[in-house]
Formats: sequence, structure tokens, C-alpha cells
Amino acid sequence: MTTRPELPATTPLPVMDADGAFDLQQRLVEAMCEEMPGAAPFEADAGVRPPLGRPGTTAGVERVLARAFGGKAACLVQGAGTGAIRTALSAGPWRSGVRRLLVHDAPDYTTTAQTFADGCVETVRVDMGDDDALRAALAGSGDDAWVYVQHTRQRLEDAFDPMAVVRLAVQHGRRVIVDDNYAVLRTPSIGVEHGAAASAFSLFKLHGPEGVGVVVGDADLVDAAHAANYSGGGQVQGHQALEALRALVTVPLAWAAQAREAARLAELLDAGHVPGVVGARLANAQDLCVVALLEEPVADAVRAAAAQLGAAPYPVGSNSRYEIAPMIYRLSSSALDSRPDLREWTLRINPMRASAELTARLVRRALDQVGGRHVS
Repeated sequence: MTTRPELPATTPLPVMDADGAFDLQQRLVEAMCEEMPGAAPFEADAGVRPPLGRPGTTAGVERVLARAFGGKAACLVQGAGTGAIRTALSAGPWRSGVRRLLVHDAPDYTTTAQTFADGCVETVRVDMGDDDALRAALAGSGDDAWVYVQHTRQRLEDAFDPMAVVRLAVQHGRRVIVDDNYAVLRTPSIGVEHGAAASAFSLFKLHGPEGVGVVVGDADLVDAAHAANYSGGGQVQGHQALEALRALVTVPLAWAAQAREAARLAELLDAGHVPGVVGARLANAQDLCVVALLEEPVADAVRAAAAQLGAAPYPVGSNSRYEIAPMIYRLSSSALDSRPDLREWTLRINPMRASAELTARLVRRALDQVGGRHVS
């Protein structure tokens, strides 16, 4: 009989509470008032408008985002989060011929790994949770090496502060690109606010339109990104930019409530309120979620049953505007790369817009259907 694995200890990233969420919302509103006065938020244009080379509305939204997140400039891009990361790498290190990146010694997010391969990246891997090793790598990885930081956890057991890594790298004279997907609006701050050359993230994951992402950061990097994106077909059009901004302003408070319910759900499940669940951890496995350990290796059956009962069976954008019901899914591929033994024993649960109690009831009913409790 297969032995049930143990869940690793997790160290969730700091969470933006309701007060912090309201403050960020007000920063966005203030930035919009300053950068897009009058009727600008009601009007949208399209095309490569001279002399900008992009819609004027899009440029206005970019100024709002740069101001709100503390960057010198911003560039809206197609391709959502992955497109934003590719743009930041292309406009940053790759533009100057640098292919060496200092990265965390852990499985990469799948699309990030593909981006590294496509860009012929030479990765210099170091455990970013080992301060001595990190300092040595920053001192010895070559004068031209940039640093790439994924803000959310790559391994369940990671415990280091990624923003402290950014600050340390900047102190060593390194330029840093931060993948802020799943962290922006959920954590108190993002990479560019700690000195990173760029923060790249999806606006689709923040209830914006499909395929829209953004790079916020240093002016030289953003200017290079704009210069490279000279095709009309590659632009984020004005109506898309406005749609992304309107959604973004409403998201912070919703995310604070979701984080609260995720923490409550972890407590309920770990305390044994759902028979068949023998442990739970709050974790940044991509988005902030609950990793539930089952009594029996029936995770696939539970996920299928939960979908029939109303749970989302898979992500669309992992917190896109499409996702309302709780998502009961598997761990990410990068998490399973480091812990494949958890595949049949765990559920990744994100309440989305649901309460902890509603989500727990769905898990209980799904377990009841599949008989996922041990009978002595």
C-alpha cells in the first residue's frame, strides 16, 4: 500500500489586508485623476497614433500604472503574463546581448522555462533562501549578469523573502526583473517598488481583458519595449487598456477578501472539519491557495466529483474575470516537479469569490461521493 506523504511546512508571502487594498485602490484612482483628467477615461482610440506609435488612451493608462506602482514608465503588451516577461527580458538583458540570468535553484514555471529556452538563457542557479550562497553568486556570476526573481513560491517549502532578494541584488549593482504574476495586488508591494528594473505581470489575472499584460519599470527598458513593438497589430488598443484599468481599480478589495477566506479555509480543513482531509497548508502555489492532504489517494476522483457539484475544474487565468466558483484542482506542474509524491494525495483549492464555508462544503460533498475516507 502506498504510504501517505506529509505536507511540507509552508511560509506564505505577506498578504495585503483590507486597509492596504483600499490604499492601493486610492493610489490607482489618484493616478488616473492626474494622468487622465476630464473625459479621458470615457474615450478610447486605436492604432499607431503619431508620435506615440500606439493609441493615446493606451499611453494614458500606462502612465497611470507607472505612477501607481512607483515605476518610471510602463508598457502594456499582448500575451498576458508570459508576454510581459518575454518583453521585459527582450528589452532588458537580451537587448544588450546578455543571456546570463541568476535565478532561484528550483523548478521554473512551465512557460518561464520555455521563455528561457527560446532566449538561449544561461541560468546561474542559486538557492535564494541561502543568504551566503546568494551573496557569493551576486559577487561572482559575472559583471553582466541580470537577476530574475519569481515573486511567488517555486517550491512549496520556500521560505525566503523575494523582495529582500531584489534589494540585495540592487545593492550589488545588479539589475533585476521580477515575475510579479500572482503577487501584484495580493502582497503589499511588487519588485519595481524595491528597485527592480522591471515588474512583469498579467492584467488578465486581474480581471482585465484576455491577453493583456504590463511591464512597469525603468524608462530605458520600457522605451526599448515600446520601440520594438512598432506593429499596429501588436498594440494594446485603447478600449482594452481602459477595460484593464477599470477592472484593476475594483480588484484590490476583492483580493483582500479572497485572501482572508483562503486563510480561514486552511484553518477549517487542518482542524478536521472535513472528514477525509487530514491536513492543509496555506501556500503561494502560484496564487494564494490551500493545499489539502487527503486521507486516501483519490485526488483525481475528488476533483472530478467537485466539478460536477459546481467547482471550477481548471483555471482560465487563475483569478481572471471568468473565475467565480471555487477552483479545486491539482498542484502546479512546477510544484509537482519538486514533489511528485503529492500528485494523487492533494488538492489545490482556491475559494475565488466563495466563502471558506461554501468551499469546505463542496470538498466534503465531493469526498462523500467518492468515498475518500478510510474505514477501519
